[in-house]
Amino acid sequence: MLRRIIQILFLLIGATVGIIFLPYVFELIPFLDNPWSNNAIVAALIGAIVFFLLSLLFTDSLVKFMKWMEENLLRAPTPDLLFGTIGLIIGLVVAFLVGFALSTIDIPLVATAAPIVLSVVLGYLGFQVGFQKRDEMVAMLTPQRLTAPKKVEIEEPVQQMSYKLLDTSVIIDGRIADISATGFMEGTFVVPQFVLSELQHIADSSDTLKRTRGRRGLDILKRLQSEREGAIMITEESFDEVSEVDLKLMRAAKKMGGQVVTNDFNLNKVCELHNVPVLNINDLANAVKPIVIPGEDMHVVVIKDGKEQNQGVAYLDDGTMIVIEDGKGFIGQAIDVTVTSVLQTSAGRMIFAKPRDGRQASMNG
Repeated sequence: MLRRIIQILFLLIGATVGIIFLPYVFELIPFLDNPWSNNAIVAALIGAIVFFLLSLLFTDSLVKFMKWMEENLLRAPTPDLLFGTIGLIIGLVVAFLVGFALSTIDIPLVATAAPIVLSVVLGYLGFQVGFQKRDEMVAMLTPQRLTAPKKVEIEEPVQQMSYKLLDTSVIIDGRIADISATGFMEGTFVVPQFVLSELQHIADSSDTLKRTRGRRGLDILKRLQSEREGAIMITEESFDEVSEVDLKLMRAAKKMGGQVVTNDFNLNKVCELHNVPVLNINDLANAVKPIVIPGEDMHVVVIKDGKEQNQGVAYLDDGTMIVIEDGKGFIGQAIDVTVTSVLQTSAGRMIFAKPRDGRQASMNG
């Protein structure tokens, strides 16, 4: 059925083109000066025949293209189609007005071809502008923006920035669940459907290592769902025109006004280039890592004795307690100590050390 409709359209277009342009062609060719050369019916028949032959070559390609367009339009969100159509109508109206002005020019080719070209170009531009600027147009047409109190205007950006979009790497990593449990990561965790699909694809992989990582990621999501009491949102935004998952994630973050949560170094840099807010779990881990490591030497002043026998206690400038084994005999002295371990708890950081080179033993001996 669709093939027949396209072929009929080709015939009608060919007849129209023949009526409009063939008389000029006949005038340019002297030996075609026949009584029927300027006949509109003859011109229409010739044009229809030529375009019918062309339809035999291009009909299949046009059918495939129209089916592809139909599938994409059905998948597109209704608001995107609505505002794209409004932009298309505005573009066609502008093309009509400009074409009407050009029709007064006494140049046959300009008067006939220019309106067609303008309709195609301005119609396409209008659809794209309406499609891409949907959110801005909604914001302009929303009356609450003008009458809303200042409190609403202040809270709205905070609500938009409360979305945290998780990428595949940070879900598989698992530390996001531990951070979430502490309450430091506020807002709603957003897992786009394309990230979930990638995670499921990894979990179904034939490679054992990949399959284990994918299943771990799904377990982490299940844990987050149970611990955050519904603060996990699965969004269906697909961005089919973009193939890479990272670019889709950035597009989703821009659209939702959220932040990308990742531990992927490359994605971190790309987000910064595109001015997309990003939270890197590795940066957070580096920021809260212990300021000292076991085996490191420190110079401290022993302030008092500790709770256990023969312990001394010193403090860093930030108040961190240093417990020094065999340090009681050095109270009031500045000594060099070697860090043996670091304990990180909810109450803070505690450092355990011992006098360097066994100084206390030599002094007590």
